[in-house]
Amino acid sequence: MDFSLTYEQKMVQQTVRDFVKKELMPLESDVLRNEREGRPGIKAGKIREIQARAKELGFWGINTPEEYGGANLGPLMTAVISMELARTFVPFAFGGTADNILYYCNEEQKQRYLLPTINGERRSCFALTEPGAGSDAANIQMRAIKDGDHWILNGEKVFITNGNEADFAMVFAVTDVEKGARGGVTCFLVDRDMGWHSDYIHTMGEWGPASLYFENVRVPEKNILGQLHGGFDLGMQWIGAGRWAIACRAVGVAERALQMAIEYSQTRVTFGKPISERQAIQWMIADSHVEIEATRWLALHAAWLAEQKQDNRHASSIAKLHGSNMVNHVVDRVLQIHGGMGYTKELPVERWYREVRLWRIFEGTDEIQRFIISRNLLRGHVKLGESL
Repeated sequence: MDFSLTYEQKMVQQTVRDFVKKELMPLESDVLRNEREGRPGIKAGKIREIQARAKELGFWGINTPEEYGGANLGPLMTAVISMELARTFVPFAFGGTADNILYYCNEEQKQRYLLPTINGERRSCFALTEPGAGSDAANIQMRAIKDGDHWILNGEKVFITNGNEADFAMVFAVTDVEKGARGGVTCFLVDRDMGWHSDYIHTMGEWGPASLYFENVRVPEKNILGQLHGGFDLGMQWIGAGRWAIACRAVGVAERALQMAIEYSQTRVTFGKPISERQAIQWMIADSHVEIEATRWLALHAAWLAEQKQDNRHASSIAKLHGSNMVNHVVDRVLQIHGGMGYTKELPVERWYREVRLWRIFEGTDEIQRFIISRNLLRGHVKLGESL
């Protein structure tokens, strides 16, 4: 049992770490200032400029199949890279990617949606959540009614990431009421110019999701993604891929925040001593490190299972539950160690404090993860001591 990265994997990890330090971290003060003044943290043009420099290093479509021009590094290296990127709060992602379920496009759809998205010419959003159906995805109410060779969509989606920026949405709607949400939901590729519109939702963090509104939006039947009534499985595939990714991001944020706390504790002096010599501070640092390392291996295990084409849903729920709680605990301790400075907007700690609180809610709440984990154990789908 070898837990080490290969030489090539270590090189990729170090290259990304160096890229983050050189290209992204110098922008952090600008991002904080822009956000304080109510402007976007970083302009889209600047992101594309940095993505172009990353492409020169080979970081383009890190998990995109080679046939589409990607590097196809696989889930395990994607996890490692996600941890490295999360060390900075600059909102950046490598280009050349598309949502995993967009690969279910047929050949004609690939030309209109998949390839332009990979090339950065189009932008998508995943529209499943509704006012009455969040973690309970099987309770979606949005309807799609057949009308000749079109479907007419009516309803509302909420908390949609990229919903304000996207020019098309992957929309999930009930197409057969009798079959219910699990067997009667279909995913549609819906261009914004077909008639839907969005409104910005203000949140306590920098994440700005959208409400999407559909009023008699006519969608051609050729825009069905995958199979008719096959939408629920597509939705679960999209959500499943995001859960262990959150745990990876949690590791990156927590590790960077903890490093800041370590450095600050060694320079902040009270009553003649650096606070790093106080046991209360030492224990917060030690507990945080232990929790980060636990999350790292839970996340990598879930990614490894995906790499091996094994069912990683249970492992992903464990990683997501532990990781989202871990990063909240660590950032809270880091803020406490920084005292009043941690509470100001001069440092990113309070920003992380607001941002990571979301991670216990989206992609399945803590309560949903506990439900999934306990159900698997109680029904015998997963047996204790047999997770490898």
